[in-house]
Amino acid sequence: MNKIKPHLALLACNCIWAMDFPFYNLLLSHYIRPLALAEASLIATALISLVPLLWERAERIDRADIRKFLGAAMLMGVLRKVFLMYGLSETSPIDGSIIDTIVPILVLLLSVLLGLDRFTKLKVAGLLLGTGGAVAVVATGHASAHYHAQLWGNVLIFLCACVSSVYMVCFKKLVGKYRVTTVMRWLYCLAAIMLLPFSVGQLVHTDFGAMLRHALMPTLCVFLLQTYLPNILFNYSLRFVSSTVSSIYTYLQPVVAIAASVALRLDKLHFDTVVFALLIFLGVGMVLRSYAKQPSRPEEPAVKLH
Repeated sequence: MNKIKPHLALLACNCIWAMDFPFYNLLLSHYIRPLALAEASLIATALISLVPLLWERAERIDRADIRKFLGAAMLMGVLRKVFLMYGLSETSPIDGSIIDTIVPILVLLLSVLLGLDRFTKLKVAGLLLGTGGAVAVVATGHASAHYHAQLWGNVLIFLCACVSSVYMVCFKKLVGKYRVTTVMRWLYCLAAIMLLPFSVGQLVHTDFGAMLRHALMPTLCVFLLQTYLPNILFNYSLRFVSSTVSSIYTYLQPVVAIAASVALRLDKLHFDTVVFALLIFLGVGMVLRSYAKQPSRPEEPAVKLH
C-alpha cells in the first residue's frame, strides 16, 4: 500500500490540476485580471499552509536552504502562476491543457542535460514526436477554428510547462529533505510576498463579491482547493517516485480538462487538436517503453543549486 500511495496522490493532484484550465478561464473571462487572480490564490494558499502549525511544531530550515526556497517560490509560486493566468486569459482551456502535457518530455530533456538520465533511440523518437505535437498545438492557436485561442497565450502555457519541469528536476532533493507541510508553507508564503508589489493594483480593483455571487463554485475551488491540495499531494509523491514518473501523470489532465470545458461550454473540441494530442501521447508512450526496456536503477539526486 505504501508503494501505491504516491501514485494515488499523483492521480488525484493531476485530476484537480486539470480543473485549473476551465475554472481559471471562466473567472479570467468575466471577473478578475490575471495578476490579481494569481496573487489571490497565492495568498489563500499561504494562509491555508499556516493551518498545520496548530498541531505541529515549525520545522527548522537550514540557512543554506533559504536561498533554494526562494528559487522554488519564484519558479513554482510566482512564474508558474503568472504564466498560467496570462496564458489562460488568451487561450482556450483545451489547447492549454494539451500544451501542458509536454512536461514529461521537458523533464526527460532537462534530466539528460544535467546528467541525471541518458538518451536512447526510443527516447529521442518519443521526444521529437511529443515536442512536435506540442509545437503544433501552440502554432495553431491563431487559426480561425480556435477562436478562443491566441498564439501568445499558447506560448505562455508552454513557458508554464517549462517552469514546472525545472522545479520537478532541480528541487526534488529539497522537497525530500523537509516535511511536505514545511515545503508548502515556505514556498507559498514567499511567493505571495514576492508577487504582491506587482499585483496589488489589480487586486484592489477586483469585485470579489461579484465572483462569489455569480461564480461561487469556481471561485471557492480556485482559492481553497486548486493550489494547496494538489501541490501538497504532488510534493508528497515527489519524495518517493522519480521526476520522470511524476511528470507522466500530466497526461491525465487533458482528458479531465476537455470533459470539463466541453461540459461547461467554455470550449469546443477540434479535430486537429485531437490529432496533435495523439502525437504527444504516442511520444510519451515511446519514452515510457524505453524505460521498460532498460534495467532499473535508483534515481540520482537532483542537481544541487548554488
